[in-house]
Amino acid sequence: MIIAIDGPAASGKGTISKKLAQHFALPHMDTGLLYRAVGYAMRDDLDRPDWEKLAIEKAQSLELSHYHEDDLTTAEAGVAASKVARVPEVRTALREVQIAFAQQEDGAILDGRDIGTRICPDADVKLYITADAETRAERRTKQLNARGVDVTFDEILAQIEKRDADDKDNPAGAFYVAPDAHLLDTTKLSIEAAFQAALELVNDVLAQEKSTS
Repeated sequence: MIIAIDGPAASGKGTISKKLAQHFALPHMDTGLLYRAVGYAMRDDLDRPDWEKLAIEKAQSLELSHYHEDDLTTAEAGVAASKVARVPEVRTALREVQIAFAQQEDGAILDGRDIGTRICPDADVKLYITADAETRAERRTKQLNARGVDVTFDEILAQIEKRDADDKDNPAGAFYVAPDAHLLDTTKLSIEAAFQAALELVNDVLAQEKSTS
């Protein structure tokens, strides 16, 4: 079984994906970390005239285990990720990694921005997790402050709004909602309520598929 979960930053898709993976005993990949790793590796080189060539090289030789997740989930890494994700060759290199992960014998759960449209268009279940920008900024600000990162709500909101705009305008196709995806708005939901709502959607889809098979 393959479950594809898409949505913008801080929508709750990562937490929901991890909980679903635990519930169904499936391997999970946060594909955004791949782009964040390339962006983080490029953080001091994005102003170079040959930055795209360097980003492609980083993507093609990426070893995610070489990076600490705390570094990859910073606002800086997120902004850099949205820039490197606009390079088609970067997306091609990372796409191969994601597809190979999804093709495991028992399936997998992947979350990102184009899982249901580009990476796993034939996924058994597709969810699109969203929330309004203010709620997402509040969540991310609290998350970073809890780690000791000194950021403000206004700063994070501006970064999230820019990231959303960059992703939606990405010519490489980074931010599309699959037409058969099930929408879940987590703006007013707690973590547990959001997970339960997602689990209900997944079980409903699986039940429908079983009844028609």
